[in-house]
Amino acid sequence: MVDTSYGQTFVRISGPVDASPVVLLPGAAANSLMWAPNIESLSESYRTYAIDNIYDYGRSVYTRTPKNPNDLLTWLDEFFCALKLGGHIYLIGMSYGGWLASLYALRFPTRLDKLVLLAPAATVLPLRLEFVMRLILTKIPQRYFTKSFINWLFKDAIQKDVANRMTIDDIRINDAFLTSRCFKPRHLFIPTVLKDKELQRLKVPTLFLVGENEKIYSPRKSIQRLNKVAPHIKTDIIPDAGHDLTFVQAGIVNRKILEFLKQPGAV
Repeated sequence: MVDTSYGQTFVRISGPVDASPVVLLPGAAANSLMWAPNIESLSESYRTYAIDNIYDYGRSVYTRTPKNPNDLLTWLDEFFCALKLGGHIYLIGMSYGGWLASLYALRFPTRLDKLVLLAPAATVLPLRLEFVMRLILTKIPQRYFTKSFINWLFKDAIQKDVANRMTIDDIRINDAFLTSRCFKPRHLFIPTVLKDKELQRLKVPTLFLVGENEKIYSPRKSIQRLNKVAPHIKTDIIPDAGHDLTFVQAGIVNRKILEFLKQPGAV
């Protein structure tokens, strides 16, 4: 547990003590355990810090409610300061965590050496209406709506093999339904789309990865926009994956992240 002015932040730490720090920000309604398919590879050469968001489901305990996204950025910076991570952080965010990571890079660019955005929520394109509507239905306290949403969002994992399908059924659906019933509701901030000038201001070396079957927005159009307005951002599409890219194609994602982190840092 790490103390901040917003409460206690829970973090799982692994990897060599003297290695460069890699910080992992989870998606919405998720926590540090979502990185289970990735943590071993990342921790071989880096000191990894998998965080439970201060204001989401997990083991972090907030004592001060964030009022806006800037409050979350302040909390995150306090967390970095408390652990004395310095100014050479590799920040990786998935979905909602990717959006927060992009905002942090804009506000505190000198703290980061590299930025990895994994299918960041909004950020590049508005969220599809179908995704928003399906997400809203999960607020109905019936397991059917949660199962329908997750089966749709993680379709590639379900179709891949029995093991992945069992993981979705036994862990992700059950956990999602259980947390929605057991945790006090959090009203998360709606992710925003960065303006062209903001994307161009991302001078931290950045990698953007998205599954070819992403549901929250068009992967093709997201790559096209980045290539047009911010060509300095490295982009790639993960085959046979959607919003489940970090686990259905963990091997490919891990390899591409590690290759990027090991490259020279200049943009």
